[in-house]
Amino acid sequence: MKKFSCIELFSGAGGLAVGLEQAGCEHKAFVEWNAEACRTLRSNFDPTLVFEGDVRDFPFSRFAGTDIVAGGPPCQPFSVAGKAKGETDKRDMFPAAIAAIRTVRPKAFIFENVKGLLRGSFADYFNYILLLLRQPDAQLPSTDWRENLKHLQALASNDGEDTLRYNVSYKLVNAADYGVPQKRERVFIVGFRSDLNVRWDFPNATHSEDALLWDKYVDGAYWERHGVTPAPDDRLRTRLLERYGMWHPAAQPWLTVRDALSGLGAPDGKDGHTLRTGAREYPGHTGSPMDEPSKTIKAGAHGVPGGENMLKYPDGTVRYYSVAEAKRIQTFPDAYKVSGAWTEAMRQMGNAVPVRLARIVGTSVLQALATA
Repeated sequence: MKKFSCIELFSGAGGLAVGLEQAGCEHKAFVEWNAEACRTLRSNFDPTLVFEGDVRDFPFSRFAGTDIVAGGPPCQPFSVAGKAKGETDKRDMFPAAIAAIRTVRPKAFIFENVKGLLRGSFADYFNYILLLLRQPDAQLPSTDWRENLKHLQALASNDGEDTLRYNVSYKLVNAADYGVPQKRERVFIVGFRSDLNVRWDFPNATHSEDALLWDKYVDGAYWERHGVTPAPDDRLRTRLLERYGMWHPAAQPWLTVRDALSGLGAPDGKDGHTLRTGAREYPGHTGSPMDEPSKTIKAGAHGVPGGENMLKYPDGTVRYYSVAEAKRIQTFPDAYKVSGAWTEAMRQMGNAVPVRLARIVGTSVLQALATA
């Protein structure tokens, strides 16, 4: 497949970057303000491509015509784990992302954010973001986004031939449905420049919970693969047979923590695989069972310090994930280097886009561009 150039904003640890590179993107620049995340990027990509600083200070005009702009604007303004101040949060960087689109005029863009962006309390602002992404050249008459929203709604039906327009779609997806060993719901916003006349749909899910349950409680393939003898669950077996007859669900099974960590072994202190003690469960903060997809790898006060990012063994004991294990859960390559001590490295993992999901979305976007 043809290589497409890409600029990535809010790059973090590089999960989206790795996935897009695997899909066929050629990175031209990474924009990231966090020093440790920049060290991570420099350790895994060409260091000269990393811009460490405020995205609003990046010289986007030098990269006009780059094929793709991608990134994950900071999620804290919209996260249920944060204060959810939305557009009033100074960390809301969607305006900066839209400014990049306006200057670069890429063929396509890919943005990712938290499920909280779709909360009813943010509905008008999310609509405002979508309308700006659809018409990034629009001249806004006010400093009040609510007034600008009315203006953009009036402009939406006025398609001028010389106006920069994008066909924009969004979808809430669970990473587990795409072969990531983690229940992680995120919103993807994808746009194609309208003059390219690209027809695109979000990739179909490939994995399902029912397929995993079938492998556990109907044919036993999951337990056989791992050499484990489980307790039977006749209720689930009966339910699945009633739903599917004698035929395995069409999808592949969700991947579990046990699947992800297979072959890694116990923490040995090497390459980020260090045992960190002190894990405990309490209401609202529990570990991820071995034989299910991991709970969402988290960052911030309600994540790492809050008691999650833990592995829960079948006997009920818990321990923290090592960085090496978190990389597996987030589908990074084992050889990928993550800078910083455990708390900082886990923060980067918690903010990252799962590599596999990024590759799947990226591949579908590049395939659409290749036929445009």
